[in-house]
Amino acid sequence: MKNKPLFAISGFIIAIVAAWFVLRPAASKDADLIVPVKKGEFEVVVTASGELEAKNSVRITGPSSLQAVQIWQVKISDLVAEGTTVKKGDYIALLDRTEIGNKMKDRETELQKIESQFVQTQLDTTLTLRAARDELTNLAFAVKEKEIVLEQSKFEPPATIRQAEIDVEKAKRSLQQAKENYRIKKNQAVAKMQEVGANLSQNQTKLKQIQDIAKEFTITAPEAGMVIYQREWNGRKKTVGSNIEPWDPTVATLPDLSVMISKTYVNEVDIRKIKKDQIVRIGLDAFPEKKMTGKVVSVANVGEQRPNSEAKVFEVSIQVNESDTTLRPAMTTSNNIVANQLKDVLYVPLEALHAQGDSLTFVYKKEGAGLIKQQVKIGQTNDNEAVIMEGLQESDQVYLSVPKNAEDKKLIVLQTGDKPSEKNTNLTSTQ
Repeated sequence: MKNKPLFAISGFIIAIVAAWFVLRPAASKDADLIVPVKKGEFEVVVTASGELEAKNSVRITGPSSLQAVQIWQVKISDLVAEGTTVKKGDYIALLDRTEIGNKMKDRETELQKIESQFVQTQLDTTLTLRAARDELTNLAFAVKEKEIVLEQSKFEPPATIRQAEIDVEKAKRSLQQAKENYRIKKNQAVAKMQEVGANLSQNQTKLKQIQDIAKEFTITAPEAGMVIYQREWNGRKKTVGSNIEPWDPTVATLPDLSVMISKTYVNEVDIRKIKKDQIVRIGLDAFPEKKMTGKVVSVANVGEQRPNSEAKVFEVSIQVNESDTTLRPAMTTSNNIVANQLKDVLYVPLEALHAQGDSLTFVYKKEGAGLIKQQVKIGQTNDNEAVIMEGLQESDQVYLSVPKNAEDKKLIVLQTGDKPSEKNTNLTSTQ
């Protein structure tokens, strides 16, 4: 009989503990849905992921005169691994020699043909001028013969003497014409030799040019550094099998790792908030424990559409303030750009804001043991919170989600001339 009160007390205690465990989560859940209106410094932060690259780098390029030999694309047939540390003059890459080799063979064949033409023209002009000189010699002899005949005919009749004089004149005229013809033929021979000689020289120069360009198909490092692959217009890196063109012969780069840039892209909605020299908090995906700072150094004026994306974005470059040996090009960064800072303002989480219509915003505000549906005027926002310019005070509390039985609450609309205490008047902006 004495144990009955003990059993009753024990059962009562167990019932209380069980009820507490059952009711506690709901109470805790309800409490978590209510948050106080905060007052203090508010940051408008634009968050965007980026990729590191060196601010300054030396380009490793292939031949820059490919268009001079009418080559418009060359494939990379071999390339050292990205991240390889090289010294000046070390091997970097090899370009496909198929097309340049074919052009070299064609030019060598053409050169052999022109050399043969040069020799043939040289022989032809030599023979032609030799024949002309022989003719001049024979005509000179003919003049002397006619002069001898004239001299011997001085005792002959006048008609014979006159005929001899005429023969001398004809012989001299023929000699004079032959001399003039020889001069013309000589000038023709010189001009022809100059033409074939210029053609020969031109083809020799072209062959040497091709040979010099072919030497550049083996690419070496212009300076010491770490090899980083060059990105193409579509964002993909140039590797074995990629093409290089005369207008963009860069194969890879040797970055200066002392000053790094995080290149990021901001959507067209947020780009109006971004300005040069804004402060940036930078995180590294590879080293989450590292926290760095930077500043915006450039903002693109024209948007672009990135591959695999329909949204328009604007390129933003952020210079990293710190120098760290662990930083490497192509590392992914998280960039929190501080677009604006407001001091002594009221703000609430975005989850607490609700919309009615296109332009009316309200919150569910705790009022004693109940709640009211209060219109608010919001200012600037960030990823998590919004500034409240009118409708709430620092001592207020709001619900993060729609409370039960809140749909039938009447909306309390802001009135013109609300008390200054209910407005956020300290919107001092610092950048």
